[in-house]
Amino acid sequence: MGPVLYAGGAVALLLLWVKMKGLDYVLVHQRWVFVCLFLLPLSLLFDLYYSLRAWLIFRMCSAPRLHDQRVRDIQRQVREWRREGGKTYMCTGRPGWLTVSLRVGKYKKTHKNIMINLMDILEVDTMRQLVRVEPLVNMGQVTALLNSIGWTLPVLPELDDLTVGGLIMGTGIESSSHIYGLFQHICVAYELVLADGSLVRCTAKENSDLYYAVPWSCGTLGFLVAAEIRIIPARTWVKLTYEPVRGLQAICRRFAQESANKENQFVEGLQYSLNEAVIMTGMMTEDAELDKINRIGLYFKPWFFKHVERFLKEDRRAVEYIPLRHYYHRHTRSIFWELQVSRDIIPFGNNPVFRYLFGWMVPPKISLLKLTQGETIRRLYEQHHVIQDMLVPMKYLETAISRFHNDIHVYPLWLCPFVLPSQPGMVHPKGDEDELYVDIGAYGEPKVKHFEARASTRQLEKFVRDVHGFQMLYADVYMDRQEFWEMFDGSLYHKLREQLDCKTAFPEVYDKICKSARH
Repeated sequence: MGPVLYAGGAVALLLLWVKMKGLDYVLVHQRWVFVCLFLLPLSLLFDLYYSLRAWLIFRMCSAPRLHDQRVRDIQRQVREWRREGGKTYMCTGRPGWLTVSLRVGKYKKTHKNIMINLMDILEVDTMRQLVRVEPLVNMGQVTALLNSIGWTLPVLPELDDLTVGGLIMGTGIESSSHIYGLFQHICVAYELVLADGSLVRCTAKENSDLYYAVPWSCGTLGFLVAAEIRIIPARTWVKLTYEPVRGLQAICRRFAQESANKENQFVEGLQYSLNEAVIMTGMMTEDAELDKINRIGLYFKPWFFKHVERFLKEDRRAVEYIPLRHYYHRHTRSIFWELQVSRDIIPFGNNPVFRYLFGWMVPPKISLLKLTQGETIRRLYEQHHVIQDMLVPMKYLETAISRFHNDIHVYPLWLCPFVLPSQPGMVHPKGDEDELYVDIGAYGEPKVKHFEARASTRQLEKFVRDVHGFQMLYADVYMDRQEFWEMFDGSLYHKLREQLDCKTAFPEVYDKICKSARH
């Protein structure tokens, strides 16, 4: 964590200098200057350092030995907290600004911070088709290593900086989730340090209650120290088909059909207006037609969502062959479309001149954007910007899109299907059978005059509860406690909280994610 804290300190000193020089105006009205001149180079140095570190640690095979030492240190810290009387709740010591969520938790300042420096891939077992990783391993690390040896994760969320711990304790999804489910559903084992300092391993057969209760618990049942995740053979290319569709009914019908088709390894939709969308289906392959290869991840290429929009404007169906790693991280460079719609970051970033000259440094780290956000920009984002993922049953997709259109009117919308297994835990279908759901991701500035952050989000939250859907917890949650537990099944979670003596050790999950708990 040393380089992380050093970088954070360097940025803090830079901000202090800016304020002393009376240049606050730059950070609010011309923030792109600050982003381009300082945050892009610093983000690049972050990536270079962590890529080199991950490569060296894995090649030297020192991660397992270091892992055991670090876990013992976490146990020591927890036991010391107990000996000192456990006067406050515990939480991880990772700075709040380092998380991919755009919000920073206030609780870091009042809770006992347990330092957890676990960021390595521990083992790749191709015989058992498993990878064992520490919680701070991110998706960029995973693809860089696994793809290089011919393997991949069944569900690999697209942003490089998303961590395994965040995807388990929160949630994660990808365009392969209509086959494999959410990120938690490809995890076969978790290792946690509990409130009493003990180390426990849980699977679907061993400590099964804890295994099913951990996902979505946001670190309120114990400290995750390792996870075992399924891997599958990788292929060189993704054969991706782009299909423009017009008319809301036709979009929903076609999207549901493609999502139910298990021959599609990947399914994704980008909706550009109420009645216009492009539905993409893909499959991994070793063969590619040379004249249809598109290496979309190259720094000078158009941002993916703009590339997709071209097929809509030209009203043509097309097929491309995309390198697997490029496909996985297709939304990374533009952070979906946040760099363009967030006018204070790099709204001109997709300009060909900018891409060719500076695109190799894009994107800026979300963590550094948060660290340098400032109170004025934070308030503007809170009141005039939406970042939400709502998970609803596929059968309500048409109604849901209409509600999003009327309540917030944010486009593009990201549509990602997933199968939700009928399993114990906080999130499961209403009935006893697996059900097909869809993640509707809304990221941008609302275009309705009546938008008000709290009231409009609460309207959406109520609709999602009414159709037995779920809200991703990385975003602002305006539900009260009763509404929250109407949306989520807390029966197993609260049972484990009681059994494992968590009530005095960790806050309840609602108290970590509700609006009042965040800046």
